[in-house]
Amino acid sequence: MSKDFLYKVILGSIVSEKSTMIGEKNNQYAFQVVPEATKEDVKAAVELLFKVNVKSVHILNEKGKQKRFGRFEGKRNDVRKAYVCLAEGQEINFAQEVK
Repeated sequence: MSKDFLYKVILGSIVSEKSTMIGEKNNQYAFQVVPEATKEDVKAAVELLFKVNVKSVHILNEKGKQKRFGRFEGKRNDVRKAYVCLAEGQEINFAQEVK
């Protein structure tokens, strides 16, 4: 695993009501990741980027919805999400990380 690949694994954090609730309750954070990322890749990328200890990673694939755009039918993009559980006493402060 190269550092260049690890920097590209995480596409962004997911900020929603559900992800905020999970973060407060279980000390988990939600990220959108590239489709070919594995649990080990996500763990290494989070540890490299945020300097925290990762306890576990759960990955899910969310299929894009079929939608109509006027008279045209289309499909939203598929999304791969990773829920990262941090070790006790660890946290990610996104406001502090941005420089």
